[in-house]
Amino acid sequence: MTATESQTEVQPADAPEERPALEIPEPLPLQPEDPPRVGEFWLRGRLGANAAGYLYTASDEAGRNVVVAMMTEGSADDAAARDRFVYAVDDLPEDAVLGHNDSDDDDLALWVAVGPIREDDGSSAASDERLIAERRGEEILSAVLMDRIPQIGKLRGPEFRHYWESRRRPGLFRIWPLPWPNALRPASRWALAFALLTMALIMALAVFLAWLLFRHAQPLEPEPVIPTPTNTATVTITPTTPPPGTGSTSPSITVSPSPVPTGLPTTLPTGSIPTATNPGDKF
Repeated sequence: MTATESQTEVQPADAPEERPALEIPEPLPLQPEDPPRVGEFWLRGRLGANAAGYLYTASDEAGRNVVVAMMTEGSADDAAARDRFVYAVDDLPEDAVLGHNDSDDDDLALWVAVGPIREDDGSSAASDERLIAERRGEEILSAVLMDRIPQIGKLRGPEFRHYWESRRRPGLFRIWPLPWPNALRPASRWALAFALLTMALIMALAVFLAWLLFRHAQPLEPEPVIPTPTNTATVTITPTTPPPGTGSTSPSITVSPSPVPTGLPTTLPTGSIPTATNPGDKF
């Protein structure tokens, strides 16, 4: 082989080609009505929603990433819709269901965690696991809504609509232990600390301004009456300026209550009974 010949690297024909990973859109932020946690999974964002329920991306304390499907308050109050949710979950492979709540809790919305999903490292395998989990969650909610059942016969009359489709808020949930502060990220912890420090500074500034405003305040007029040790009190009435044409002013009045006399007997003498002085009195 001469130096002028180009050298190319030959790859084996049976080597699989790595296809590029699909770009999966980021989940939407959680809304105030969304639960921060269901079971042992912390919700991170919304993936989708319909009248039957919501899809969330979530993870647990061990770092497992899952997709959580949760019923709305309207579908959770329908016994038939709850049964369809349970049947759809039972049809999934056993290794795909990583957690769910008890179907006997009639006051709570049913939810299920579907996975597993590996960390997003940019590979096609990670994106495939994410898409498979989302598709399974959509199938569960579609089974509740019954929107993928094939139509039998011709379309006649009005369209079918569930009576609970207008109640699309997330269903009732129970959180124990409380989510705060475990769900906070480092950035959220700094924001919370900064907010608490700002509130403390504002309160301290308000107290300082109140002290500056009222430190030279005059005492109340008139001053409160405080009895002396001799059981006397003096009340002074300040004279006011009389109207024009009158020649009198309000004098100062001093009130000195007499002390209680001492030395008087506290009991009546015994041995004598007072008699009636009126001759007409009879017993």
